[in-house]
Amino acid sequence: MIVFIGYLASAFLAISLLMSNAFKFRWYNLAGQIAFIVYGYFINSMPVVIANAILMVINIYQIIQLYKSKEAFDVIPVKESEPLAERFIERNKKEILEYFPQFEINRTSGFAIIVFRDMTAANIFIADVSEDGNATVRLNYTIPKYRDYKVGKFLFELEKDFLIRNGLKKITYKNLTHAGHIRFINSLGFSKGDDSGNYFKILN
Repeated sequence: MIVFIGYLASAFLAISLLMSNAFKFRWYNLAGQIAFIVYGYFINSMPVVIANAILMVINIYQIIQLYKSKEAFDVIPVKESEPLAERFIERNKKEILEYFPQFEINRTSGFAIIVFRDMTAANIFIADVSEDGNATVRLNYTIPKYRDYKVGKFLFELEKDFLIRNGLKKITYKNLTHAGHIRFINSLGFSKGDDSGNYFKILN
């Protein structure tokens, strides 16, 4: 059992190094440090306990700073055929097709924006908008570094007036199958539609 705790601690630290998201990195790291403190206690090794206790305090401080940090978000309208949008899509195309396997660039798309987070292009959102304001999502992709749901909360909650001003009244997903993206939209209050893979959110 004691050996298992040691392996578990090592696993948490190893996993943390694979995280591109700062929040996930810190939380996995913290879990590893707590496990190492427990492990050090059971094997009666105070250096292990003290070293990881110090690192745990530093990690907790960094986590608090992450949650307190004020980030700047900006929404920039684009066309899918513009160089910025095309480059963003091309650079992330492999993963985009994992989330949205049917996606193809449409030169006459009705609505497309890029969300910047601290001056970094973090997300691209593309939708076909009908006359009654129903926006059918063709692409909503956030780069891994910023996949902590903040971009989604900014776009669909804090900045929803921007969407409404641009004629969007309802956000609709069709044939969505990616489990990670389904968890993401569920966290933002999307409702399940009548058909499998369909989800929607009324903007009001």
